[in-house]
Amino acid sequence: MSPSAIRLTAGDWVCDLRPELGGAITSLSLAGRPVLRPTPEAATILETACFPLVPYANRIADARFAFQGRAASLPVLDPFAPHALHGDGWLNSWGVTAEGEDHVTMRLDWAGDVEGWPWSWSAQQAVRLSEAGLHIELTVTNTDRTAQPMGLGLHPYFMRADDARLRLAATGVWLTDEREVPHRLATPEDLIDWSEGVALAEAPFVDHAYAGWTGPARLEGGGRTVLIDASPSAGWVQVYAPRGESFVCIEPVTHRPDAIHAPFDEATGLVVLEPGQSLTMSMTVAVEG
Repeated sequence: MSPSAIRLTAGDWVCDLRPELGGAITSLSLAGRPVLRPTPEAATILETACFPLVPYANRIADARFAFQGRAASLPVLDPFAPHALHGDGWLNSWGVTAEGEDHVTMRLDWAGDVEGWPWSWSAQQAVRLSEAGLHIELTVTNTDRTAQPMGLGLHPYFMRADDARLRLAATGVWLTDEREVPHRLATPEDLIDWSEGVALAEAPFVDHAYAGWTGPARLEGGGRTVLIDASPSAGWVQVYAPRGESFVCIEPVTHRPDAIHAPFDEATGLVVLEPGQSLTMSMTVAVEG
């Protein structure tokens, strides 16, 4: 374990975190069995178990947009070019503001950047374990002098047993174009409907946002069921289910991908925060069996 890592314990639950590595969780286990994928020692942020998405989730097409007359040109990581992905929280070190045996609170202050997100904001991530499981609360506050668009998400990588089945109820799914940008809201049946449970080994490749998520999601397999739920503010869930991998991502988010470019009358989930206003979401992870 990294010297800078923090370990939380509660009953049979153990959670390791590395605030300096994007405020990431690096492992979550119950009775010695991983619930989230373990992180290698010399890991990058994309190899961690869970990381925060702030001040937006998923893609912004072509890494640029304009809001109330202010232009934003965002940094692009080579694997995701030409789009910007997941905000700035996962790419920066977080400070610890409170810590105990079963909890830790981390904070990140963003001053605004002419070569990135141009508005200032402050984020807080409170992680707590109990005998019931994991609870994460993520909050972002507009510390700028003007309004800004904002969103949140969490990006957990769940261990996936050979017989894993995913159950998840939603009202729609955003189909994507050849550039992986959402272009049409369809019914779940137009891609894959998880509501009755689908074996992940039989599912096609999925990396899509589901709308109208009513939670919880149920990941069954290996003799147990992992329950993933979120606050009402996270009404969308991004499912990333690559074929042949040992994990599946079930990501609660407050808005759909590329919401900043949506028509003005679409209910995307992206919010406009005035100076001093905040947005909060939370996620819980529990296990049955």
